[in-house]
Amino acid sequence: MRQNTERRTALTDAAIEVLARDGARGLTYRAVDTEAGVPPGTTSNYFRSRDQLLAEAGDRVHVRLSAPAEVMADPRAEEPSTGRVAALLGDLMTRLTTRRSSYLALLELRLEANRRPELAAALTATVKESFDLSVGFHEAAGLPGGRDEVLLLYLALTGLTVERLTLPEAFSGYSDAQVVRLLVDRILPGE
Repeated sequence: MRQNTERRTALTDAAIEVLARDGARGLTYRAVDTEAGVPPGTTSNYFRSRDQLLAEAGDRVHVRLSAPAEVMADPRAEEPSTGRVAALLGDLMTRLTTRRSSYLALLELRLEANRRPELAAALTATVKESFDLSVGFHEAAGLPGGRDEVLLLYLALTGLTVERLTLPEAFSGYSDAQVVRLLVDRILPGE
């Protein structure tokens, strides 16, 4: 059966919204149909199993959170500096917090992956690929630091994102920009 790719993407986006709002246990074909505003049974026509829906939602979340293509296209577009790293991380933090449902869905998927080895394998592969792309961009741009520093910045930013999305008042005395600048200044070698 030939399927409409735009509808499949809309269903996957609806699954992400359901995951963010209701958690993995709330992700049903019926819930996705309702969220997407499509007739009952549509989601089951596009996804042969709940596992497939979860895996594709995981892939789609990373697409929704990725840097714009024009940023990734030319790593040397700007002079390499810690200021540029801070700006890139600030842009990432903005994407993560303004696309709140995407990151919350990703957290739900990660929790669900503890019970589903195939989902864990798929998410692990996606995260590794994304991390390798980030390291490649960092190196191609000539930015200070290397793979280890990118790892530390990645881990720190994911922790910051969890705090901002789940308990935003816990560290309300610091703006995202302040925290990002602290991280960059402490982790990257001086200019």
